Amino acid sequence: MTARFSFAIHATDGRARTGTIAMKRGEIRTPAFMPVGTAATVKAMKPGDVRASGADIILGNTYHLMLRPGAERVNRLGGLHGFMGWDRPILTDSGGYQVMSLAELTKRSEDGVAFKSHLDGTRHLLSPERSIEIQRLLGSNIVMAFDELVPTTSTREVQASAMERSMRWAKRSRDAFDAGGQHAEDNAIFGIQQGALDEGLRKSSADALIDIGFDGYAIGGLAVGEGQEAMFGCLDFAPGQLPLEKPRYLMGVGKPTDIVGAVERGVDMFDCVLPTRSGRTGQAFTRNGPINIRNARFAEDQGPLDPACGCPVCATWSRAYLHHLVRAGEILGAMLMTEHNIWFYQQMMADLRAAIAEGRLTAFADDFRARYAAGQ
Repeated sequence: MTARFSFAIHATDGRARTGTIAMKRGEIRTPAFMPVGTAATVKAMKPGDVRASGADIILGNTYHLMLRPGAERVNRLGGLHGFMGWDRPILTDSGGYQVMSLAELTKRSEDGVAFKSHLDGTRHLLSPERSIEIQRLLGSNIVMAFDELVPTTSTREVQASAMERSMRWAKRSRDAFDAGGQHAEDNAIFGIQQGALDEGLRKSSADALIDIGFDGYAIGGLAVGEGQEAMFGCLDFAPGQLPLEKPRYLMGVGKPTDIVGAVERGVDMFDCVLPTRSGRTGQAFTRNGPINIRNARFAEDQGPLDPACGCPVCATWSRAYLHHLVRAGEILGAMLMTEHNIWFYQQMMADLRAAIAEGRLTAFADDFRARYAAGQ
């Protein structure tokens, strides 16, 4: 029988690694990109089509699902896997980011975050214990510890206070996870490193998380407006502060060049709404840079979105047809653009894994960046 959770590194190239996370619901090839299924759906995609793109795991959102349709209801209806028809691993975030960014009238305390729902104004308290309980009810396979996020522009004092509270919440999250008996199921728990862009705070956070002990470690608090240069500056030291033998997950990232640069710096897992959100607004990712299919120059373009892409969209429909669908506001336009983008991201991850395994990551990354920056 497959172990509850294991991570094996198969090859390295510089600081980059390729490997496999093994869980009872299936293997996750790393570096991995997790399509975001915020409300129990990867928007505009059927689960089978998400899997066909090469995705091994998807992400669900604790905050949104606790408010609608409710974690207890999802649990009664078979958990997220049965509810949405996805039988492979699911990672759920803790809800902390959304509480801080979406909810109204939030009040933070040592207990957790009291907030008013952005949907109907109802009052809730999300604590480390409640976050873990919700994730358990959802049937999550990789559970995230509850943390507090503050902007990277905050003072060091504010950043230090939030990091220290996040570490206390991490211990409570771990205790709640263990008390729930989740080790008997297909579950793992990741801690989240905080500390903004400060190397000392990041090290203190990493040390506290390692002392508690987690199955994997996330790098939180980035991709929140600090810019790529500052993010990469942090990633030059943050992944190396975490255990070498555990997976490292950079939360909420990101653009294709963000992911390539983060993989070079030793990150194993990613998630971002960009491929799905961009697809719904008419942006397609290609190896020669992103394109806006709404532009008039595509109205009679009979070529595929990306000539080097092997996705069903590029094999079947032209830029002209997609231009027409998106300009006309047809639902099929959002579906096809999203499908292409998800395929693009998964192929990028497959190419990164192959480049690491073959010891040619630097050449691949340099070529990828040059082509992507050149544009159409």
